Amino acid sequence: MSAKVEVIRHSASHVLAEAVLKLYPGTKLGIGPAIDNGFYYDFQFPAPIQPEDLSAIEKEMRRIITGGSAFVRSEVSKDEAKKRFADQPFKLELIDGLEDGTISLYEQDGFVDLCRGPHVENTREIRPDAFKLHSLAGAYWHGDEKRPMLTRIYAYAFVSKAELEAYQKMLVEAEKRDNRRLGKELDLFSTHEEAGPGLIYWHPKGGRFRVELEDWWRSEHYKNGYDILFTPHIGKSWLWETSGHLGFYKEGMYSPMKVDEDDYYVKPMNCPFHIMIYNTNGHSYRDLPLRWAELGTVYRYERAGSLHGLMRVRGFTQDDAHIICTPEQIEDEIAEVLRFSLSIHKTLGFKEIKAYLATKPAKPEDSVGAPGMWSAALESLRKAVDKEGLAYEVDEGGGAFYGPKIDLKVKDAIGREWQLTTIQFDFNEPERFNMTYVDSDGQKKRPYMVHRALLGSIERFFGVYLEHTAGAFPVWLMPEQVAVIPVGEAFMDYAKKVCAELKGSGIRAKAMLSDERMNAKIRDAQGQKIPYMLVVGQKEMDEGTVSVRFRDGTQENGMAFATFRERVLDKIATKALDS
Repeated sequence: MSAKVEVIRHSASHVLAEAVLKLYPGTKLGIGPAIDNGFYYDFQFPAPIQPEDLSAIEKEMRRIITGGSAFVRSEVSKDEAKKRFADQPFKLELIDGLEDGTISLYEQDGFVDLCRGPHVENTREIRPDAFKLHSLAGAYWHGDEKRPMLTRIYAYAFVSKAELEAYQKMLVEAEKRDNRRLGKELDLFSTHEEAGPGLIYWHPKGGRFRVELEDWWRSEHYKNGYDILFTPHIGKSWLWETSGHLGFYKEGMYSPMKVDEDDYYVKPMNCPFHIMIYNTNGHSYRDLPLRWAELGTVYRYERAGSLHGLMRVRGFTQDDAHIICTPEQIEDEIAEVLRFSLSIHKTLGFKEIKAYLATKPAKPEDSVGAPGMWSAALESLRKAVDKEGLAYEVDEGGGAFYGPKIDLKVKDAIGREWQLTTIQFDFNEPERFNMTYVDSDGQKKRPYMVHRALLGSIERFFGVYLEHTAGAFPVWLMPEQVAVIPVGEAFMDYAKKVCAELKGSGIRAKAMLSDERMNAKIRDAQGQKIPYMLVVGQKEMDEGTVSVRFRDGTQENGMAFATFRERVLDKIATKALDS
């Protein structure tokens, strides 16, 4: 989000609050931040409002905007601020949470709000045709289920009308590509509230995609010098106390189970298990680097309201890896893992990839590890990004307390960014678990450890890729690659023969032998996004050919069967993105 659009969105949220107070006197105000693609504001209305009320609020906002009022900043004492907001309990709570001293306010058109700013200079800088109130939602104050439920009004907002219209057009396309819709239409996966929300059930076709993806993932990891591990799903509380997860991540973990009087937790992370394997034996500097990967299923608590198809779940399989190396090796290892990640994304068809470099938190108490380690790690990340010529942004102070990181975000077919890869230094766990190696001088030293996920998780990646491709996966990942469709009953045996020969060559084919008419079968195969439909009749049977209909609607008649088979096998072998 650019600084300009963020300021416009935040200023528009103040205009929304003013409009609501004018239309609904007595409303209590919460907060109204800018967010991706717009803004929201939380309100406690005297009486509930409905979605159809948004048009009247929009109309009032446009009246305020065209009035051309200046945004004026002022500073007051804490006591004065409390007087100004005496009838606004949520604002009073916010004021109480601020440090003593002056507090900044912003006023436009007689409306005053508590705010650090900045804002546009005049309401006319907010284009009246470049925002849209689009929905209502319930939101607990401070996200706490024990606090009052407020009404959140969401809005889209952009610098220009053209940007708003483009975004709304993208939303229409995104709705068509929604992973929940496509998952059902293509029979790929399901979720079952009655059996536990946020848990994914992979159907046979979704399972086939996953097997092909994971087999390729394993093959690529072996080629790139990784070993693959398998670790337990549960661990004693000691493990999580030592790792620090019970101290800083307990709210994301499930309640323990009793086993032989000990507390066991299902794992939210794989890293402590990999460290246990490392500490099984002593290590020399000659053993390093170690690159250990795992498709490890983990479980993390997410609020029910945040669960969303494949994108936000409670159980998922991380394509996890840990690189354990000496300080001298770290620069080369980071460069290699970034190169590896980019090769994976490009094979999958992502062309626009951007890096986000997160640096050390500003406060010394918010991080662990010596300053020299942070500097060296950060420099290795920066050099790797520069070497690959990647565009990147620096997220100052955005690193986790245990080390800096790079996130890679890919842009999908309709322009949305998705974070997939994370390359994260960890100066915390090697210390906590007393990881060591013997260096060339005979002294025990602490290795560097890097957490790394390429796809993030198999479930979320599947959701992203499903929406990116609209279900029309590349041939090599397609659960069903060829549908053989006989023109009539007389040609069913030939359809079976063609299908059997394709299967024998390792091509996923099915013969469509139902009583449906040929055109209905073609529509069904196209609806299932099958790359190739082979229509076979008398001519094809006599000549040993097939008529190929592609999923884009084009057709090539009279192709020799052997030619077709070799074409498909080549597409699979080369991981071609087209059919």
